[in-house]
Amino acid sequence: MESERLNERVGGRLLVKAETLQPTGSFKVRGAWNRISRLSSDELARGVLALSSGNHGRAVAWAARAAGARAVILMPADAPLNKIEQTRALGAEIVAYDRRSADRAELVRHWRESQGLVYVPAFDDAHIVAGAATIAYEAAREAAASGVRIDGFAAACSGGGLIAGSALALAVLSPATEIWGVEPAGYDDTAQSLVRGQRVSVPASGETICDALLSLTPGELTFEINRRRLSGVITATDDDARQGMRAAFEAFGLVTEPSGALALGALLAARDKTEGRTFVVVLSGRNVDEDLFARQLMEAARAA
Repeated sequence: MESERLNERVGGRLLVKAETLQPTGSFKVRGAWNRISRLSSDELARGVLALSSGNHGRAVAWAARAAGARAVILMPADAPLNKIEQTRALGAEIVAYDRRSADRAELVRHWRESQGLVYVPAFDDAHIVAGAATIAYEAAREAAASGVRIDGFAAACSGGGLIAGSALALAVLSPATEIWGVEPAGYDDTAQSLVRGQRVSVPASGETICDALLSLTPGELTFEINRRRLSGVITATDDDARQGMRAAFEAFGLVTEPSGALALGALLAARDKTEGRTFVVVLSGRNVDEDLFARQLMEAARAA
C-alpha cells in the first residue's frame, strides 16, 4: 500500500505492508501456523501452549483451532481486554498471571509438564522466524516485479522474530536493503544488546502504550540473526506510535494498535533516513480496544 501524502512527509517512497489485515489481526499468525501445522498427530492430540500478551496467543489459538488441537494461553492479567476476549473466542483456555511478579519460565514448565502440552514460542523458534520471513519475502518479490529497489525495511522489534525473519529473507532477495528494528523507549533490549555485542535485559520499569513490545531480553536465536543482519534499531516514543496510528487511519482507513504502528511513526519522524529513498514498513497489528484507539487518535491530533 502507498500514499502520496505519506511519501511527501518522508521525502521518499513508503510502501506499507498491512499485516493488520491478517485473520487474527497481526503478523503473528504466519509463524504460529508454520509451527503448529508441522506438529505430528500425537503432538496435536496433546494440545499446544503459548505465553502471550495477546497477538501471539490469538494466533496460536487460531492455528490450533484450524488444526483441531486444544490451546492453553498464558496471558498477563493486565493484557488488553479485547485481546483476551478475542483469544478466548477462538476456543483457547486463558490462564492469567501477574506479569510483574510471575516467573514466566516456571509457568511454562509447569503447564508443559502437568498437561503434556507442546509449547509454541512467540519468537525464539526457527519455524516461527521462518513464518515471519514470508512478510519480507512477499514485499521483496512484489517490489522486484514492479522494478522497485527497496533501500530500507523497518518493523517493530520485541523478542526479535519479525525483524530476524525479515532480515533473512532480504539477505537473499535484496541484500543491499538496510534493515531497521523499532523498539519503544524503555524496552530497547535489542538496541542495548547490539551496542554491547551480547544479549542484555532491561528492567520492567518503563511505561508505554505499546503493550505488544514489552520483551525484556532478545531471543537467543533471534539475536544471533539480528546482531549480524540489522543496520540498527530506532528507539521510538509513544507519540511516534500515536502518529503512526493516525497516519495509517487517515491514509488507508486502517486501524492499528500502538505497537503495530510504532515503526510507521518512527519513520515519519526520521526523514534523515527516508529522504530520497524507498522504505518498506510493516504495520504489524490492529488488536486494540476501541476506546484506547479513539483516545490515541485524539492525542495524536492534539500533538500534530
